[in-house]
Amino acid sequence: MTQTITVEGMTCEHCEQTVEEALRDVSGVTDATADREAERASVDGDADVSTLVQAVEDAGYTAHA
Repeated sequence: MTQTITVEGMTCEHCEQTVEEALRDVSGVTDATADREAERASVDGDADVSTLVQAVEDAGYTAHA
């Protein structure tokens, strides 16, 4: 299952990588792709959306479903 969350505050490729790594560290996530221009991240897997949002916020960005 693919879920999309809004991520605010990404300004560069490094930011995208940081968000992707934070999301991939969540249990149940099989892949994650962040897009700073679209201000969103797509996540494959069965992780709970609130856990995904928390992981992004813990990485220093604003996120919501």
